[in-house]
Amino acid sequence: MTVSDTDFNKALEIGRPPNIVKLFPNSRGLLVSGKFIDLALTAKGKAMTIAANGRNNFVIRGALMAAQKANAAIIIEIARSEGGANAYCPTNYWNIARQVDQACNELKITIPVAIHADHYGIKKESDIPFAKIEIPTIFEAGITSIAIDASHMTDDKNLLANLELNEFIPDWAGLETEIGEIKGSQGLSAAPEALFLIKGLNAFNIFPNWIALNNGTTHGLEASGQGIQVELTSEIHEALSPYKVSGAQHGTSGNSSERLREIAQKTRTTKANVATALQMISWGLEVNDYGNAILDDNGNFQKVKGEGVTEEMWQSMVAYADERSWKTGSYKNLNLIFENKFMGQPAAIRERMCKRVEDFVYNLLVNVFNAGDSADLAIDAIIKANSYDPGPKAEKMEDPAEWTKEKIIAKAAEIDTDKGPAGDFDD
Repeated sequence: MTVSDTDFNKALEIGRPPNIVKLFPNSRGLLVSGKFIDLALTAKGKAMTIAANGRNNFVIRGALMAAQKANAAIIIEIARSEGGANAYCPTNYWNIARQVDQACNELKITIPVAIHADHYGIKKESDIPFAKIEIPTIFEAGITSIAIDASHMTDDKNLLANLELNEFIPDWAGLETEIGEIKGSQGLSAAPEALFLIKGLNAFNIFPNWIALNNGTTHGLEASGQGIQVELTSEIHEALSPYKVSGAQHGTSGNSSERLREIAQKTRTTKANVATALQMISWGLEVNDYGNAILDDNGNFQKVKGEGVTEEMWQSMVAYADERSWKTGSYKNLNLIFENKFMGQPAAIRERMCKRVEDFVYNLLVNVFNAGDSADLAIDAIIKANSYDPGPKAEKMEDPAEWTKEKIIAKAAEIDTDKGPAGDFDD
């Protein structure tokens, strides 16, 4: 399936939100609200698409090429830790839309793409005043969807932070919220805390597209084998079904294809974040069939000769990390330091970096996530809405009088769930 030129041109005319039109008035890139991506995968059913963390330009290009080949609507994202004010990646909140739009025009990408600010972290209440200043700037720079992640705080403060920041998010933008820090097998999320957050938002006409959970996964390399808890995820999603919120699956790197198929088939997940795997693949490291880097007997990464960066470049990356005593989990910091050096490699090297990402992402989209041909459904949704904003999926069900600040604090105190150990967990 592919949409007609007429439908694509119509979607291009009406589907790009105001910030994108202002930034790229003559563009042929179909950058859209995250709402349309969620709608498309929901319409397909038992399907989710990749939210590719574009830690470097090669990941962005490769993911876009894969989505075009699969005719899949996708999300390109970067998290605040990766691309915020203290970034360790060259891609950041303020240049990601520009990189995606440029690639869409150069590569003739015609599938709908959302630009997502992932994990906009609020770790303490004192973070909120600065967020009120910074969030508008990232939408000015082309963000079309955002995840407000105040999951590091208690349930009441999480909800109150989401409420306080919502006025700084355009109504047309995709919205994700989160409960439970990503702590692997510890502090697993439960339905009561998910319902608390979604009901509290609903009372004030806030209808998130996605909710992210701590459902047993980890960020980075999956070493424990615990992985995503499918039944737990399904149970929570079912409890939330009256509120029509989809799931966002974080930390997919290192989970088996079988596990990820189950998430697509058995839960209401429409968005699956993939970060670490794509970085490793673009560099040319040896990975297993689901993107987890394979280490040698000494715990070191293994470079595949003739794949990814040049062998000389990889040796310089390893040397740089060794000088700083960086372990495997810290190699992500090489993205910012080496991006310009990557760009200075011959065209054939740069192209093979992108192609390796393309092949991996294409397999995920078509054979694991069931996202093939979802691009048509997103374009259909744009044309049906005749707007860059389809409006909310859900409707108001909760009484705001029951969700005053005092009642929020009291309701939160009644939630008895295991939050896991304290600590500054990676987002």
